[in-house]
Amino acid sequence: MERLKSRIDPRSDGFVANAAANLAGVEKLHELLAKARAGGGERAVKRHVSRGKLLPRQRVDLLLDRDSAFLEIGALAGCHEGGVVPGGSIVAGLGTVSGTLCSIIASDSTVQGGAITAHGLKRTARLGEIGWDNRLAEVHLIESAGADLPNQAEIFVPGGAGFRHIAQRSAAGLPTLSLVFGSCTAGGAYVPGMSDYTVMVADQAYMYLAGPPLVKMATGEVVGDEALGGAAMHSRVSGVSDWMASSEADAVRLGRQVVAQLGRVPALPPTGAGDPPLHDPEELLGVASADVRVPFDPREVLARVVDGSRFLEFKPDYGSTLITGWAEIGGYRVGVLTNQGVLYGASAEKGAQFIQLCNQSRTPLLFLQNITGFMVGRAVEEAGIIKAGAKLINAVSNSTVPAITLMIGGSYGAGNYAMSGRAYRPRFLFAWPNHRIAVMGPEQLAGVLDIVRRGAAARRGVEVDEEQLQTMKSMLAGKVEHESTAWASSGRLWDDGVIDPRDTRAVLAMALRAVHHAPVEGAASYGTFRH
Repeated sequence: MERLKSRIDPRSDGFVANAAANLAGVEKLHELLAKARAGGGERAVKRHVSRGKLLPRQRVDLLLDRDSAFLEIGALAGCHEGGVVPGGSIVAGLGTVSGTLCSIIASDSTVQGGAITAHGLKRTARLGEIGWDNRLAEVHLIESAGADLPNQAEIFVPGGAGFRHIAQRSAAGLPTLSLVFGSCTAGGAYVPGMSDYTVMVADQAYMYLAGPPLVKMATGEVVGDEALGGAAMHSRVSGVSDWMASSEADAVRLGRQVVAQLGRVPALPPTGAGDPPLHDPEELLGVASADVRVPFDPREVLARVVDGSRFLEFKPDYGSTLITGWAEIGGYRVGVLTNQGVLYGASAEKGAQFIQLCNQSRTPLLFLQNITGFMVGRAVEEAGIIKAGAKLINAVSNSTVPAITLMIGGSYGAGNYAMSGRAYRPRFLFAWPNHRIAVMGPEQLAGVLDIVRRGAAARRGVEVDEEQLQTMKSMLAGKVEHESTAWASSGRLWDDGVIDPRDTRAVLAMALRAVHHAPVEGAASYGTFRH
């Protein structure tokens, strides 16, 4: 493979301006993450700690192997809605436990007693998809008051699907382990109840379908927490618990031992050297355009992300607005597709061929999205841009090798689909803070509205109300600008997290490690390619 040589001058005005703007985006990211990690606030946290309990992130840290990474998924869920605590009252991500990569979900009982919220449920479902697709063991660190009842209409059906998911995981040989640290009521009790392995903390963990007050109201029976659903009762009488731990630390110790005996290993280990890039990843802040309307060379990104800055470009002189080729990240081979401008017919056809080649060689795909969409106009329509675009979308849709998508700039219209956006189910999808996503940009949408309104007025033979039209255009552009930010899309879980560009290599390496836990198989067939 050839070594990528950087052509960027870190002292140039453009580089310096990008670095400053992107650093501001990273700082906002950390502000939002700090809010998400603050739980239910200072008072709720103090009350939780005063009971001698560990905070959810402390439990996760204790569970993970020493000095190992934790890749949080969906940390900003709900951040686009005012008044919603980002994160959905859970901590969720991937981490290494006793040498085994696991999906990990921890209740945050400092937020509404760890009640299952709509955003938390969506986040849990996303972790479930990741665990299922990549054949990962799943660990729940649970202390949950059950469903967030005032919002039960958003929770009832998907909550039931979550229990079905645990049962199907077990049938497929994918183990689920629950460590119960506190009270788990109703739906909160079904997670450990349906898990393959369950550990409860003595004198602290309780599980019941209805707590003592509701039991008294429903049946007249007077019973205490411990007798109704304590760790001792469930470990010695009901058998719902498999182990009774003496403390939270002891529960985590038992959990780590359970994971250690699962014997789950990746289907394919790394095959490459895993050597670092030749160029400094710190420079990624200056490489990426803070303004998505300003193009930049994605090879400069690859030079600071892939192993040894090595990249074998495929068809470098054909369809040049889509760059394709092979590289390694963390020792794992990947087929890269990344944008350098609008997609033309030749670009789309090259991409479709490259995806077929990667399926043939069972090579995972990495999409780096910075795309305004497909080219439009009479000439390209006559040349068959729809056919070419359909061919690329067909290839993306039917590809069976794992795909990982990273949004490094804009993602607009059908370009999002062709480059494996969320609707095309990449195994992982991350974004940089400069990311923007929409059907089209705010200026373009406002312009379309202007043309449509003027055309409608002309057909009716009336004058356009210029003031009203300008107000409508401004409102639409502002709405689209707000809804297309990385924060808005991440809040809706359109991605798995906004990341600091400088962490890109580490994040992608961990994602590739996850996808290699399942066998990598190439597509045997595709839909009809129109010629």
